[in-house]
Amino acid sequence: MDTRIKTFAKYASLSILGMLGVSCYILADTFFVSLGLGKDGLAALNLAIPVFSVMHGAGLMLGMGGATRFAILKSRGETKKSGSVFTASLILAAAFSVLFFLAGIFFAGPLAAVLGAEGEIFSLSKIYIRVLLLFSPAFMLNNVLLCFVRNDGRPQLAMAAMLTGNFSNIVLDYVFIFPCGMGMFGAILATGLSPVIGSLIVSVHFFTKKCTVRAASPRPFPKNARACFTLGVPSFVEQISSAVVVLIFNTAILRMAGSAGVAAYGVIANISLVVIAVFTGLAQGVQPLVSRARGQNRPQDTKKYFQYSAATALAAALLFYLILFFFAAPITDIFNSEKDETLEKIAVYGLRLYFIGAPFAGMNIVFTAFFTASENPLPAHIVTLLRGIFVIVPAALVFAALWGLTGTWLAFPATEAAVLIVALLLFRRYRPRIFTEEHI
Repeated sequence: MDTRIKTFAKYASLSILGMLGVSCYILADTFFVSLGLGKDGLAALNLAIPVFSVMHGAGLMLGMGGATRFAILKSRGETKKSGSVFTASLILAAAFSVLFFLAGIFFAGPLAAVLGAEGEIFSLSKIYIRVLLLFSPAFMLNNVLLCFVRNDGRPQLAMAAMLTGNFSNIVLDYVFIFPCGMGMFGAILATGLSPVIGSLIVSVHFFTKKCTVRAASPRPFPKNARACFTLGVPSFVEQISSAVVVLIFNTAILRMAGSAGVAAYGVIANISLVVIAVFTGLAQGVQPLVSRARGQNRPQDTKKYFQYSAATALAAALLFYLILFFFAAPITDIFNSEKDETLEKIAVYGLRLYFIGAPFAGMNIVFTAFFTASENPLPAHIVTLLRGIFVIVPAALVFAALWGLTGTWLAFPATEAAVLIVALLLFRRYRPRIFTEEHI
């Protein structure tokens, strides 16, 4: 067997498993909250998802951006420069943590109100948002450390840290919500402790002989910060777009179908996190390989990794859609503890339409990953902004106005299909710069 496919399978599978762990602990929140707090709890949780997306996106931006640059510098033997990028990433993570932490103290209520929470749902959302933001230092640090350790040749440890942290969240979710009776506070406390545990496990790498990540002077800080932002922005916008989409959809669905509709969309949005997590895990797994091939002038390896990534994304998308199409009802029942018939009807119908966009989304994420990992950030930014804000938002508004809930569900596949056409054109334009030895 070609060693490249074995290496790809190792990095991609471990990264996908790790990202599935991340999405599963969000699903655990959804399941236990729906079981313990019912429809209102599920709606409150869904309204708070955008805050998590923004915070998680900031951590991924600094981690993916800094680690991509680190991998390229390391492969060229520029150890001191790679260390300065790591230090700059940590400084930026600390700065963002302060902002999120202060937002949790002073603006949890206003944020819940802006996101559409009212009445009992408002109090539940406020609790979730406040505690989530107070744990922001742990989330930020965990994201940065995971990305750098993965790029330092330890994908197994990164995966183990993610899965252990997330499995602990599932256990603590049950303990805090039911035996301890802590309600929504218990759900978010369990979620907040997950990155703390993950960070402790992944930190083991920095005390081993295999570790080549060494802190160094962050200077020139502006240049290193720019590298983190430029190469990491697609990851950030990916998460921001998720927050924007959830906000727009929640607003439209609340107007058309009330809290039952928002709860139904909560089921779809959380399953979407799992589907997108697979594609994101694939992108994060192949990124170190592409960056390394880029640094060592091996364009043929980059071509192979692209072929493997595209095939994996399409196969995964097809599998997801078949499962969601044929098992939409039993999947919805898992999160419908009150057996609300309106919720079930809306969710089942929505699942079958919404995830028609899965293969298009998977390929868009693959293209974005290859643009970024090969130091071509501009096309990555274009694709991410189009699918995250500039196409999905007007599509959701227009489609909802024209076809109601059906239009809302179809906005996602229509957006991803349209953006894929743009991604293909950009890929054709940038192909020589991705698959050649040229460096920017």
